[in-house]
Parts: sequence; structure tokens; C-alpha cells
Amino acid sequence: MTSTPDAALSAANFTAVAYGLRLEESWLKELRAAAAAAGAVLLEERSTGNGRFDVHEIDVHLPEGPDALRRAVHGLPAGAGVAVVPSALRTAGRKFLILDVDSTLIQQEVIELLAAYAGKRDEVTAVTEAAMRGELDFAQSLHARVKVLAGLPVSVIEGVRHEVLLTPGAAELVAGLKAAGHKVAAVSGGFSQILEPLAEELGLDYALANDLEIVDGKLSGRVLGDVVDRAAKESALRRWSAEQGVDLAHTVAVGDGANDLDMLAAAGLGIAFNAKPAVRAAADAAVDIPYLDVALAIAGVSAA
Repeated sequence: MTSTPDAALSAANFTAVAYGLRLEESWLKELRAAAAAAGAVLLEERSTGNGRFDVHEIDVHLPEGPDALRRAVHGLPAGAGVAVVPSALRTAGRKFLILDVDSTLIQQEVIELLAAYAGKRDEVTAVTEAAMRGELDFAQSLHARVKVLAGLPVSVIEGVRHEVLLTPGAAELVAGLKAAGHKVAAVSGGFSQILEPLAEELGLDYALANDLEIVDGKLSGRVLGDVVDRAAKESALRRWSAEQGVDLAHTVAVGDGANDLDMLAAAGLGIAFNAKPAVRAAADAAVDIPYLDVALAIAGVSAA
């Protein structure tokens, strides 16, 4: 790659953001070679990180667009990832980030924690995993899984709230985005009884999930209203970003399962976080380290 420091920012400018628990110089050399083979012109490089993971950014001019570089980096060694991000998104004054909840914002699948109280955890886990791989209709699978909760006392919800753990880096991600003036939302195929207090604690701007029906102090085994499925997640992204006046090209979506595919595709940048294979293949970037705040670096936002 030849240096062109005076290249003007344009639609052909991108940043290749490399991230991993440890980035070796030999790996970065392969990344530069892949960029050169894709016709990239080097603008600037810099290394950052927070002690838990490394980040190396290479600003590039890609006259033919990012597809060739995105294909090339998929063939690089495992152990790190690369996101090829439009400069217009990274430099946008206002961004909107939307997060899946179960196995993304939090470490667990809430339906599995609830099912454990009914002695049905293994059965429900198998159905959840198939649904997240896209092998089952999400709404139908959710109704089937919630049905096993019928008769449980409402107190189990409070018990599950205490079991839920944020994903490492989740609080830092939200705080960093909020401190920089951006908006953050969470949308879940799980349950509002868990998400709403979590959203309040984190200071999220928007939150949407399914409502568990409660009758006479017990779970009925049903959800109220329409199921929050993949179409609903995409719709929420579009609706909320429009309300905030944020161009869809300046939005980032993060998720792990088939239920997230539509919002990942609609966002300006879709990030698969420790995701199922089909989701990794469809996303713009795949993060396979356990720290959610790597999304800050990908989006070009400094940590709070």
C-alpha cells in the first residue's frame, strides 16, 4: 500500500479495525497484505486497547468498496477479528447502537433460568439452541418454551433477576456510548420483567421484550401481545433511530442468534457477538472474544 496522507475523507474511506486478546505483528502484517491485495491505500495506523484486549486500526481508501477486503480478512488466522467500517459511521456525531439481550448484553438465556425452576432446563435449552440456529420458527418455539413455566410463582422472576450477569464489557460499552452523546437500545426475544430493571440500571434509551402473563401471582405459561421476533427487532431499530434523527447508516446492531439477523442486516454495521455460524457468516463483523466493549473500538467511540 502506498501512503496518501492528503486523501480526502469520502465514501471510499474505511477503517479496518483488528481486535483480539492479543494481536501479533505477524498477524497485522498479513492484514496489511490482505488490504493491499484488495486495492487499499493506507492512510493511517494506530494501536489502542484497554489491557483486556488489543485493538489496531488501519484507515484505508478503498476505491472499489469494502467487499474484497472483507472477503480477504475472513481467511486470516483465527484468534482475532477484523471489522471493515465506513469512516462515515465512525466519525458520525450521533450514533445509535442496538443490542440483543440474552447471550449478548447478558451472559445467560433467561428462559433457561426460568425453566430450571420448573425442572425443564435441559429440554428448554435444546429448543432455544435450535431456535437460535434458525432451525425453528422463533415465535412458535417461544410459546412452547414459555408453556412449561405455567404454574410457577411470580417470585421466580426475582430469583432469576439475581442470577443474571452482565456480559464483561457491557456496562463499559453503554457508559462509553452515552458519555459520547450516542443512543443505546436493547431488544429481546426474552422478557420485559427482566429487561426493564436492567435497562433502567444501565440508562438505556429504549428497551423492548416480551411480557410474561401473570395470573393470581403465578406465571400462566403465556406471553402477552405479539412476540418480539426478528422482524420486530428490525422494526425497533428503524423506528427508534428515526425518532432520534440518526441515519440508518450510522447505526450498529449486535447479536448472536438467528432472531437478530434482520436487525444486523438493516444496521449500518452488524456485529455478531460469539454468535451461531449462520449469524457470523451474515454479519459485517464477528467478535469471538468475551468482551462486549470491543464494539466501542469498532464504532470509533472512546471508552468513558
